Amino acid sequence: MSDGTVVLLNGNTFVVSTDSGDIEATPSDPTGMFSFDTRYLSTWVLTVDGVRLSSLSVDDVQYFETRFFCVPGAATVYVNAELSVLRHRTLSSGLIEDVTIINHGDDPIDARVRIDAGSDFADLFDVKNATIKKGNYHTQVENNQLVLSYQRETFHRKTVISASHPAQIDKHGLTFTAHIEPGQEWRTHLKVEPIVAVRDRSVPLVARGATSQSADDMAAELNRWRERAPTLDTDWGPLKHIYQRSLTDLAALRFRPAVGGGDSMPAAGLPWFMTMFGRDSIITSLQTVPFLPELAATTIRVLARWQGCNIDDFRDEDPGRILHEIRYGETAAFEELPHSPYYGTADATALFVILLDEYERWSGDATTVRQFEHAARAAITWIDEYADLMGNGYVSYRSRNEQSGLENQCWKDSRDSISYRDGRLPGFPRATCELQGYTYDAKRRAARLALQFWNDPDYAARLEREAADLKRRFNRDFWLEDRQYYALALAGPDADRVDALSSNIGHLLSSGIVDDDKAEAVVTHLMSPAMYSGWGVRTLATTERRYNPVGYHIGTVWPFENSFIAWGLRRYGFNEPAARIASGILDAATYFQGRLPEAFAGYPRERTRYPVHYPTASSPQAWSSGTPLLLLRTMLGIEPSGENLVTNPAIPEHIGHLQLLDIPGRWGHIDAYGRGRSHLAHRRRMGY
Repeated sequence: MSDGTVVLLNGNTFVVSTDSGDIEATPSDPTGMFSFDTRYLSTWVLTVDGVRLSSLSVDDVQYFETRFFCVPGAATVYVNAELSVLRHRTLSSGLIEDVTIINHGDDPIDARVRIDAGSDFADLFDVKNATIKKGNYHTQVENNQLVLSYQRETFHRKTVISASHPAQIDKHGLTFTAHIEPGQEWRTHLKVEPIVAVRDRSVPLVARGATSQSADDMAAELNRWRERAPTLDTDWGPLKHIYQRSLTDLAALRFRPAVGGGDSMPAAGLPWFMTMFGRDSIITSLQTVPFLPELAATTIRVLARWQGCNIDDFRDEDPGRILHEIRYGETAAFEELPHSPYYGTADATALFVILLDEYERWSGDATTVRQFEHAARAAITWIDEYADLMGNGYVSYRSRNEQSGLENQCWKDSRDSISYRDGRLPGFPRATCELQGYTYDAKRRAARLALQFWNDPDYAARLEREAADLKRRFNRDFWLEDRQYYALALAGPDADRVDALSSNIGHLLSSGIVDDDKAEAVVTHLMSPAMYSGWGVRTLATTERRYNPVGYHIGTVWPFENSFIAWGLRRYGFNEPAARIASGILDAATYFQGRLPEAFAGYPRERTRYPVHYPTASSPQAWSSGTPLLLLRTMLGIEPSGENLVTNPAIPEHIGHLQLLDIPGRWGHIDAYGRGRSHLAHRRRMGY
């Protein structure tokens, strides 16, 4: 979010306001109170005697709790206000706001306190696209509550507003008369509750997607969450802050799906992606599995529950395919968009298998591997029977929903993200290179699971043969010999090589599909000035026609992607470049108050001396929050190997000493430590 806004989160309910606590949303402005993809509060303005408030300070207590310290009127150089206003806001069982007004003057006062309230009930996609609503609005006062409602056929949403102090309630808000003696205070307790109305029955939303605990209980739970993660000790102080910021943001982005067994999984990011995303949830779980394995367990369980079982062109669904995203708003309810759920992603299915294996390697949870054998096999079957749209043995994509489906179904899913060097956009189908790497990795991992847990050595042997054949063909068909890097994609009816130099080639290293004799050339390109900005690897090289340092997927730096590239560099033994990427990304985090955004601009470091904000980047975002954790794993070089943890350092010199205590896993708990690329060791902690 942009500067000057204040955000509260609880599950997939969130509130975005000004620094004085007010909300005045426009049709295209993502401020307000949202829950399950609908804006339940678009106006929330507090005045005293008709005067707006100015912010003095914002106390960001927790991700679910904020205090606004304000005064009526403009805060000039000389502030000598006789009234101060404290707004204490919490997201628990709805939006709870305690308003306290303190009289600092010598005389008693009778103040007119007014809260203007309204809701446009905009779908989140209405906000993104500034579309016009098609239903009917109704406002009424009943049982000392202001009830705002919107209905379009069976889609019925309500916002119920109440106060603890007697108020005059009209259709536009609540008015209070506050008598305050000198040195005394007046207080009221406001509550805003989002409601789904189904067949004359009202269902509160916040308690379904988040928690209805008190703020104290939520704070205690957050402390327990952070305490379950390993403890970090390092000489570089900013890294401690970045680590704690990441743990807190990962906690903030959790939500409890209806089929999640009561456990939580990561939503993708604020404000546009506060819901289940197959790819994002999987990648975040991969980044965090050594630290917070419960996220991976829930992600596996929930995505298996929603795994495709039909052929549905509108939703791009096939049997075995893992969903892209699911939405609960009006556009999904009336199938104006296919997100109920939508399956238009070509990578989440292979990544699902990768996560299942990675989770077992760290946790030793054989029960989950056996429980989801069918889901993993169905994912492999989707790769073999549905994903080869070109008939050449490669995973490719082309949406069957030409009106509202995604054109690009790789992680770079914006319209112009896949291009030739000269800027032309290729035809469809498109088989991007990293999809083949994910497929190779998934088949090798599924082979291990089949051999060790599913009692099917024949299936394991078949998958190993297919993976080896894929690697051989890939290194023949995608390799651009004259340029010494892999094509971004094969595309169109003739499977033309798309020759742009992109960050996608970095994903290939983490998958293991790169031939050893080609790895050094790939690394040379990734770390060249055209690709590496000094903060991180750009999504597209500066040498390419479409390069734009503030283009969403065509020149920006994405922290999550850099964590995967660094991970892959370690896999191939390129420790120095891995440490350099880790150093650049973590340095960038210090300029964002420890919170890595979704993306930032790809300007060279020597030009700006600081990372430049990308204007609409989500923040917090799950896989950006997971990035420091994967970088810690990469710097320490910790990898599970059977019942042991293998360690090998690649720690930037300025970080110095680095230690993780109580790393959970199948081995109990282990400490890992090292110093500036020198030695690294680990010790098993007994008694757990």
